Amino acid sequence: MKPEIRIRESDIHPHIKGRIIQRGILISEIEETINKGWSADDAREGTIGKVFVFPYNVEWEGKFFEEKEVTVYYKYKAEKLILLTTKARYGKKFLRKEKE
Repeated sequence: MKPEIRIRESDIHPHIKGRIIQRGILISEIEETINKGWSADDAREGTIGKVFVFPYNVEWEGKFFEEKEVTVYYKYKAEKLILLTTKARYGKKFLRKEKE
């Protein structure tokens, strides 16, 4: 069994950090998505993409949303995880898949 991935704020490039804040994504959600998510169908070759759906039940930018779907794209370079980008979608009844 693989050890769980842990990400420190210092591991995140400033540009990516800005995007994470802009999109309302928490570092803990990135970790959980990488550790428990399923493969993202749109990940490019050489990139790993993971998706996970979180219960949300909060207002975001003036609207109430039941769920938040987080997608994380990353790769490994010399055994170090390199976070490439993250996406968030807000809504309800997102498709869920089994972890692969």
